[in-house]
Amino acid sequence: PLHEMFSELRQLTEVWWIHGNHDTDKEHFYDNLYGSELADFNLDGRVVDIAGLRIAGLGGVFRGKVWHPTAECWNYFSHEDYISDAHPRQLWRDGVSLRNRSSIFPETYMALRCLKADILVSHEAPSCNRFGFAVIDRLARQMGVSAVFHGHHHDVYDYSPHFERMGFEAYSVGLRGVSALDGTILKAGEEDGQNECRVARVN
Repeated sequence: PLHEMFSELRQLTEVWWIHGNHDTDKEHFYDNLYGSELADFNLDGRVVDIAGLRIAGLGGVFRGKVWHPTAECWNYFSHEDYISDAHPRQLWRDGVSLRNRSSIFPETYMALRCLKADILVSHEAPSCNRFGFAVIDRLARQMGVSAVFHGHHHDVYDYSPHFERMGFEAYSVGLRGVSALDGTILKAGEEDGQNECRVARVN
């Protein structure tokens, strides 16, 4: 469980988290997060004051089954919409399927648009990544954040050429890596520098 993994760190500071796509690959992965003593420290879909900074969280990934930003419209706005349309065999624990519990639903995204924050922590990347999304850019600007930190791509990239265009700074955090608020790497990720460059071209 998550609280056991960070037992030593919790003696020094609070531990907050967002989920990624692999956290719903297996039931015990999911339970290690949502069944842990840190379940209430999930940042997804809300803003929390942490050490004087307003930190927002958007966990999960975009999936066409629910909502892909390049499509004309979403298929399901909320968990409730998904559940009402799904066959009982498609549900898990009387709710959204296990896989889609790490899908981004428009309801969560829209709720964040109404809030203000200093930092946005997301799993998906903004448009400075070749596989990122402009809707993350728009969310960051609407919330008024100064920086976005994202995971998902398992490596670190230099997005600085995009800062001015986007209107905020963006930093990728490597696999099991740790970064400071200014993007400085405190603990290198396990795959840092091993993957293809995914920085988007500057137009």
